[in-house]
Amino acid sequence: MPRGGDRSLARRRSAAQLLHRPAAARDPVEIARATAGIQAQDQPAARLSFRSRSRDLTAAEIDRARNEERSLLRTWVMRMTIHLIPAEDAGWMLPLFEPGIERWSRRRLGQLGMSEASLDKAHRGIAAALGDEGPLTRSELADRVTAVGVELNTQTRLHVMLTAVVSGIACLGAEDRLVRREDWLGPSPRFDDDAGIAELARRYLRAFGPASDRDFAYWAGLGLGQVRAGLAAIAGELAETDHDGERLLSLSRPRLPRPGWVRLLGAFDTYLLGYRDRGFAVSPDHAAAVKEGGGGWIRPVIVSDGVVVGGWRSSRKGGRLEVSLSLPDPRLRDAVDAELADIARFEAMDVVVA
Repeated sequence: MPRGGDRSLARRRSAAQLLHRPAAARDPVEIARATAGIQAQDQPAARLSFRSRSRDLTAAEIDRARNEERSLLRTWVMRMTIHLIPAEDAGWMLPLFEPGIERWSRRRLGQLGMSEASLDKAHRGIAAALGDEGPLTRSELADRVTAVGVELNTQTRLHVMLTAVVSGIACLGAEDRLVRREDWLGPSPRFDDDAGIAELARRYLRAFGPASDRDFAYWAGLGLGQVRAGLAAIAGELAETDHDGERLLSLSRPRLPRPGWVRLLGAFDTYLLGYRDRGFAVSPDHAAAVKEGGGGWIRPVIVSDGVVVGGWRSSRKGGRLEVSLSLPDPRLRDAVDAELADIARFEAMDVVVA
């Protein structure tokens, strides 16, 4: 059981995250919006996050939305990590996060020995190459940067490409090729900082509420003062509850599904990344199934009614997915097998339990 033995908070929060898989959750863009963005540094895991929230989407449909329809944008936003967000939200979301990411990355380049003049020269080379040649891979752009006289190593290349994106020169287009931002997203709309942080507060609480202001700051990677300003702007929309002495906020009380559902979540699932403390969903017995040691790695887990009950691992071999399970409660095996069958449907490949 989670800390305190109370599953009510896990049930409410997992319902806000659509993990009960409502019938209406069919559109990748609407799922990305309802969850306030899907964590996406691991792309197969990101696709699985959509599967966990939809009954009939497929991996191919997620890729099509990302690469062909351009309705999902893969980019750096909350906590300086990469997410899939609705492309139509880029105009107000990116300005909230990109300036801070760019400042951090420029500082890191300075520590690595690259001058501002060299970075600006690299950016001019990238902009010219994308304008003349169209979308290019990062390796191809690194060659173009070297050709204009800026030497790169593994670390500086990473930050030069990152700053090219978060400064507005480029974005990640189809298959993660860099493309001129205006070519992929169109002209940037006028940005209103107050409206933007208010909308972020609204999205966060809709996706993760009930939650505290400190949870919001942790999830966003923004200052507490900034997120409190966003919450103050929507104060008339908020409901307040007390949970174990902590003031929690929400926009609405989601209709709770019937208990007894089980879900296999991929690595970095956003459900476990929205709060400072995962104790509401993770008991000490299962903490190692979620995370071991330092760093930001969140492992694939099995959840029941929003509470972690085990873990799973997978590897792609010979056109199939080989899965290993850590499931202490054998009574859940039928539900887990149904999830594995759904993963096979989603991925259009055989799934074998090792």
